[in-house]
Amino acid sequence: MTQTAARILIVDDEEQIRRFLTISLRAAGYEPLQAATGKLAIECCIQQQPELLLLDLGLPDISGHEVIRRIRARDQVPIIVLSVRGEDADKVQALDAGANDYVQKPFSTAELLARIRACLRVNAANSSAPLIEIGDLRIDVKAHEVHRGTQALHLSKKEFELLVVLARAVGRVCTHRQLLEAVWGPAHRDDVQYLRVYIAQLRAKLEDDPTHPRFISNEQGIGYRLQMPSD
Repeated sequence: MTQTAARILIVDDEEQIRRFLTISLRAAGYEPLQAATGKLAIECCIQQQPELLLLDLGLPDISGHEVIRRIRARDQVPIIVLSVRGEDADKVQALDAGANDYVQKPFSTAELLARIRACLRVNAANSSAPLIEIGDLRIDVKAHEVHRGTQALHLSKKEFELLVVLARAVGRVCTHRQLLEAVWGPAHRDDVQYLRVYIAQLRAKLEDDPTHPRFISNEQGIGYRLQMPSD
């Protein structure tokens, strides 16, 4: 699917915001759709099958978190939350419910478009692909091998599993709970300090300078994001 074909559903009860986003998305080559309520957003997802949602949490009928949960029960379409709520608890709740990213209002159009491109790239890739390449990082899932350029990286079993989870969500924030449950299971969902130790170990093997990480960024109080390093 090309960028120009991507349909993006704007879910916000403020007409001015929907109009602004419609103009911005259309100028960037996307096909914008609109919904002013959560129920209309769910109906549009079923009928129009957009490639991405821009979702406000404060809707007049049902909460944005409930919209995420209902959509996730049937669809894995990327969801970027746009909200004035900047507290970590709101971000974590939205991401744990299944949102792919969280952008706080007010935001720059350039930043939002970059987040959209990142989400669409991840969604277009086969999430079960046996080979993941991010810059000069190459992860062979089947062979359990990791290379940076020509250098082989020797990871423990849990370090490798953690890296794969982050890599399959490249560009997206993974919450502490999501990472802990995926790698260690539900019994360890609150062992954040345990996760920090493994992230530090992974950075020591992956990064050129672990004190200034370029691959694995920390979203304070929320989780971690594996990203394509800039030059």
